Amino acid sequence: MDKVLNVQRLSVLDLLDPGEINKRASIAPPSQDDFDNVLLVDGAVAARQPEIMSMRVKDIMKLKKSFLRQLRPEMEGEREHWERFVIIRAHGREAVSMYPRLLPGATVLLDRHYNSLKPYRKGESNMYAVAKGGTCTVKYVEVAGNYLVLRPPIITPPTRSK
Repeated sequence: MDKVLNVQRLSVLDLLDPGEINKRASIAPPSQDDFDNVLLVDGAVAARQPEIMSMRVKDIMKLKKSFLRQLRPEMEGEREHWERFVIIRAHGREAVSMYPRLLPGATVLLDRHYNSLKPYRKGESNMYAVAKGGTCTVKYVEVAGNYLVLRPPIITPPTRSK
C-alpha cells in the first residue's frame, strides 16, 4: 500500500476526510512566531477546494499575523469551513490583462472569506478570484442586471497636449 501511495504522491491523510483531519491537526504546520503559514496552491484548488489537502500544496509562505488579523471578512453564503487565506500565482495572459495591478508570476493573497460585492474600501473596486474554465482568474467584478461581468483595470489613455 505504501508503494501505491508513493506512486500517486499521496499520504494516508489524503485518504481521510479533510474536515476530520483539520479538527485534529492543521495541514500547515503551526506557527510559533509572529507569522502565519499560508498555503500556495493552484488557482483551481483555490477556487473550488474548501479545505486544502497536503498533496495540493505547492509551497508554504509566511505572512505577518498582525496583517492577516486586520483583514475583515464579508461572506455571502456558507464559507466558515473554507480555509480562509491561500496564495496563488498570477500566470500568463490572465496576469497581463490586469496590468498594472498584476504581473505574470505575481503572488496573490486570497481572502476566501471575503466574497461579497461590497467595496472593501470606499471608492475603490475590489479584485476577485473567480472560478473560470477549470481554474480561477483574478479580475474586477461588476454587476450588470443578473450577470457578473469580469473586467480588467480601466486605463485612461494619456491626453495629448497641443
